[in-house]
Amino acid sequence: MDAPKEGVYKQDWQWQEGEYTVTRTTQWSGPGCHNGCGVLLYTKDGKLEKVEGDPNMPFMQGRLCMRCLALVEAVNHPDRVTHPLKRVGERGENKWEQITWDEAYDIIVERSREITEKYGARAIACQAGTGRNATWQMPALSWAGFKSPNDCGGFLSGDSCYTPRMASMNAMFGCTLVVDCSQFFEDRYNNPEWKAPDYTLIWGCNPVVSNSDGFMGHWIVDTMKLGTKLIVVDPRLTWLAAKAEYHLQLRPGTDAALALGFLNVIINEELYDADFVDKWTYGFDMLKERVQDYPVSKVSEITWVPEELIVEAARAYAKADTAALQWGLPIDQSQHGVAGGHALGCLWAITGNVDKPGANICVTTGYVQADIRAAIMGQQPKEIREGRLGDDQFPFRAHGPGGHALPDALLEALETEKPYPMKMLFISSTNTFANMGAAAKRVYEAMLKAEFIVVAELFMTPTAVGCADIVLPMAMSPERNALRGWWAPFRSITKVTQTGECKSDETLVLELGKRLNPERWPWENDIEMLEYCMHNLSSSKFSGTFEELKEKVYVFDPFEYNKFEKGMLRPDGLQGFNTPSGRIELYMHSFADIDLDPLPYYVEPVESPVSTPELCEEYPFVLSTGQRSYEFFHSEHRQIASLRAFHPDPMVELNPADAAKLGISDGDWVHLENPHGTCKMKARLCPGQLSGVVCAEHGWWFPEKEAAAPSLFGVFESNINLLTTAGMDVIGPTGYGSPYKCQICKVYKA
Repeated sequence: MDAPKEGVYKQDWQWQEGEYTVTRTTQWSGPGCHNGCGVLLYTKDGKLEKVEGDPNMPFMQGRLCMRCLALVEAVNHPDRVTHPLKRVGERGENKWEQITWDEAYDIIVERSREITEKYGARAIACQAGTGRNATWQMPALSWAGFKSPNDCGGFLSGDSCYTPRMASMNAMFGCTLVVDCSQFFEDRYNNPEWKAPDYTLIWGCNPVVSNSDGFMGHWIVDTMKLGTKLIVVDPRLTWLAAKAEYHLQLRPGTDAALALGFLNVIINEELYDADFVDKWTYGFDMLKERVQDYPVSKVSEITWVPEELIVEAARAYAKADTAALQWGLPIDQSQHGVAGGHALGCLWAITGNVDKPGANICVTTGYVQADIRAAIMGQQPKEIREGRLGDDQFPFRAHGPGGHALPDALLEALETEKPYPMKMLFISSTNTFANMGAAAKRVYEAMLKAEFIVVAELFMTPTAVGCADIVLPMAMSPERNALRGWWAPFRSITKVTQTGECKSDETLVLELGKRLNPERWPWENDIEMLEYCMHNLSSSKFSGTFEELKEKVYVFDPFEYNKFEKGMLRPDGLQGFNTPSGRIELYMHSFADIDLDPLPYYVEPVESPVSTPELCEEYPFVLSTGQRSYEFFHSEHRQIASLRAFHPDPMVELNPADAAKLGISDGDWVHLENPHGTCKMKARLCPGQLSGVVCAEHGWWFPEKEAAAPSLFGVFESNINLLTTAGMDVIGPTGYGSPYKCQICKVYKA
């Protein structure tokens, strides 16, 4: 697993190879994903012509997914938005006039000032897509440009993407923890301090297909080669589940119950690490009492997982010398996702699998998105925060570490003008009602109530055509200078090509910010701004220039294990964790102080075979949405021909026995329906699928179809979010979590 020798692949940041200029850099969205892999970009006469993986990049060691390999097609695609556009017809007519950037900026500034003068700056909201290269720019523009506290995701109900898990980790540990696959070391698997986990518990994710949050699925495969055994919790028989020692096929939405069942076994059989629990945790006795409410027999009935399998898997995890837990989105995408994250955090806490080699490790470096946002927004007057949407309903959001408005509160403010009117949306890299927004038609109709909408995008999307008044052409990753962390290493992104008048998100927010609020945007160009951010990060110690980082490509910050023993997690330098008790809080004081349950718990989904049995007579399947694929990232890439050739149609997976009862064959078009809506997909029969559960893809629209309304690229034909729910009544008591992955439905042939 050593890097190739010099001469096979160079370690220079740029060189000439025949007629090509080759640039070593990293690729991040858009289009793309969460990760930031090392790439070799081949350009000729300023045009991107080839992409290869960089074997000298320790993060991914030359391996690329098919989306990266299709980057040339994306960058040079004829349907890209390449000039600013102004709507000249009615919304949805798809009639546009090309304008200059100066004209676009003038319109945005004029309309935002009109709205601010009439309604206040809070009437403006900025929205961004998930975990991507535009994540920090929109909050910065919102706060330091428009002076509004209302930045959020693209109507992602309950912020239910990693945020619930991060909320639970920050309350429990005072930091974030991730699986240790040696990714914090430049010499990776050869580092003498690191060891492979004895077991990795993969819970609710399929990392070889969906690599999220700075984690690469092939790391799991690498550790398997080094001896790691797997426990997989997933209703589907994935490739990893087929390789696992234990495969627990649970009913979607019951993750917290299963985790509490694990805890019941581990605590009652005294398989926990008593020394670690005694020295480093708070509230063990209270947790022990709580888990008595979740005997394995009860948990089995709730989750549909056999009792003996729960017991055996829990024992295997607890008895391992070193065990790690890699988790996924299903934890977040239930109404009480924070409680699920809390229960799972207790698993690695009581077994002592905290910040030691091959376990779940505390990370304090590399979260550049939040860090850059803080660097730019740090000097903002405190009164800007006042009245942020959602804070009045949810004290945990108001006083906790979360930095965003509540998307559900934005949705309701657009609909009702309560607690105050919302009149302008500035949207970057999020396809709202085609992807993120639960209750898709409700989101679309609410957006039309806004007086003015700006969409910054790569292509014309349903969101842009259906709602935008101004469309701004955005640069793809090879067309911008940027920074990348999350979590290691600290990386540069280097501009190598230019398409039309496309601008990077960094350049956009700087140029627009200087017009809106010049004292907060003093930099002359994107490089100056990035260097300011680099030198004001708490998460990276790199002190060089952007040019130096570009030439290095990546920098690994020093990493140490057992930071809690070395005083490295608390601002006072004392041993322990950055929590009220200084320990891992199994019982969370920050929750008890605001009348939230301080211990993990399970609540049945709002609609389920248990909570709504009469409704489930008509809608008998448990529906899990958001099924991932190799070819696409959320709603991106649908116009990339090489990727659509592999995956032309939206798919829903069913157990063959369930399908046979309905007269459905593999490849049949079917309708999925529940009380909230209906959509059409193609059936894929999967022998390993848990009976009674269907798993449907998300993000589907059809760039080849009519753009103008009512079609909007066919966005309401196969949109699984027509069947999901949104609003204050379906999110958890913390303000985080929403039941995207535990709905109900019926399935019938189209």
